[in-house]
Amino acid sequence: MADEPSLGELGRLIQLMRGDIRDDMAQINSRLDRMVSTDVYGVEKAALEREIAEVKREVESVRAQQVSDVESIRTQRTADAEKAIQTRRWVFAGFVIPVLPWSG
Repeated sequence: MADEPSLGELGRLIQLMRGDIRDDMAQINSRLDRMVSTDVYGVEKAALEREIAEVKREVESVRAQQVSDVESIRTQRTADAEKAIQTRRWVFAGFVIPVLPWSG
């Protein structure tokens, strides 16, 4: 019977096990305190997804406005160039041609 632990040794082992279990439970509780519930996570995730969708719509709106602005500028430049050409033709036809000597 020398191989079997005494009642004192069993008592000490049980106390050590209780201490270990208490420490483990404290660690688990501290980790759980830092965790977010599934409900809160779902609400936060849905809010984040709405914000991302809103930013995406805003970016697309800005891109569409930019494309529209660039097209408007191109159209205006073309119109300005055409107007400048017409003005040069008018000046040439109105002032230069009458002054040219006629050779005939």
